[in-house]
Amino acid sequence: MAEIVISEFMEETAIAELSTRFQIHYDPGLVDRPDDLLAVMAAAKALIVRNRTKVTGALLDAAPELQCIGRLGVGLDNIDLEGCEARGIAVYPATGANNMPVAEYVITAILMLLRRAWFASADVAAGVWPRQELIGRETAGKVLGLVGFGAIARETALRAAALRMDIIAFDPFLADDDPAWTHARRVEFDALLAEADAVSLHVPLTDQTRHLVNGAALARMKSDAVLINAARGGVVDEQALADALHNGRLAGAALDVFESEPLPAGAGGVFTGLSNIILTPHIAGLTEESNIRVSAVTAANVLRHLEGEA
Repeated sequence: MAEIVISEFMEETAIAELSTRFQIHYDPGLVDRPDDLLAVMAAAKALIVRNRTKVTGALLDAAPELQCIGRLGVGLDNIDLEGCEARGIAVYPATGANNMPVAEYVITAILMLLRRAWFASADVAAGVWPRQELIGRETAGKVLGLVGFGAIARETALRAAALRMDIIAFDPFLADDDPAWTHARRVEFDALLAEADAVSLHVPLTDQTRHLVNGAALARMKSDAVLINAARGGVVDEQALADALHNGRLAGAALDVFESEPLPAGAGGVFTGLSNIILTPHIAGLTEESNIRVSAVTAANVLRHLEGEA
């Protein structure tokens, strides 16, 4: 019976490191076969997941030997943290390992949405020459509003400053005297929405942040502003966002995360017909380099715990 179960894809070098010390059951397809996952958990001392595996009370009950969970990423809303705490199960996110690619994703999305030129490849290839329609905007002098000012938002701010953007941020949990505020001007949430030319979300999904960006919030934004969400899908009311984009109340948006992942068949319908939105399948933090870092950090966390060093 496996001592470490890995239910989603992990970099092979990290798996090899784990397998030198423990028996591994590696099957990235388990995420889509929850019954099979339950069946292999009886002797598992550790479980390694990404964002799609639902670590529920039922799964924890099926794993009486489970000591720790390694998360290949940082978001924890797919893990029953209260259930883990009640059972004495430690949870280890790969904190910091994918900060840079998420920040790069956000900046890339801002550049694409403001400049607009990259949405016309098919037209240009067909001989259409839509130069007038694609006159976009520059980043210099624009205001970037960061909702949440943790590590990823700060990496984003550094890159935006290099593009000569002005940085504002809302984070009620960050102390007034925190050195991070030297890189951004602190504002309240409503003021950020009203002032920013680009809004990027950097908050976890909680009861307080679910649908934080709803119809009322979108109405406070500039009509030529853009929204980027590479945090968690439930933070944005997708129907309200689609309505705002359809009605010209928002210039554009980029979504890497969704309320339901993967999107059920036909679920993209609310965004059908929109030419001012970028949709990607939860890959903002996933690059070849970050996959190596995230996997290595997670393997090290799990090994330290199982070998009594945590």
